[in-house]
Amino acid sequence: MRHFLASTFAALFTVFGLGTAHAADGQVKVVYHMVEGVDQASRGLANIRNHLAADPTAKIVVVAHGRGIDFLLNDAKDSAGQSFEARIAALANQGVDFRVCRNTLEVRKIDESKVVQEAKIVLSGVAEVARLQFKDGYAYLRP
Repeated sequence: MRHFLASTFAALFTVFGLGTAHAADGQVKVVYHMVEGVDQASRGLANIRNHLAADPTAKIVVVAHGRGIDFLLNDAKDSAGQSFEARIAALANQGVDFRVCRNTLEVRKIDESKVVQEAKIVLSGVAEVARLQFKDGYAYLRP
């Protein structure tokens, strides 16, 4: 029975694309989900640097909403007072995509001009995470 259930779940993951976190060419695809603020962002950016050091071909997208967008605002600093700008720019130069939730900007009354130039604004952060996982086969990580 256990083998049957495992086989059934494996088939469902394959049919619905839930088990594929890589492109057809074998490239690993990962979405890092930022929602907690600058401390999570500091951990997450370090994780991403380590991830790319281990697998420079990985396709990484960072999706931020709620307090998670704070590090993607101009002049944002971590809890030690260090700017995020250089870290974001360096990762963007390595191919990391940064996405900010428009809904969060509207609710928090933050003008889009306050978002760092490396980040793209998407309609909904949670919808973007879901789309990347379900339609594009990205693995999900929340640092």
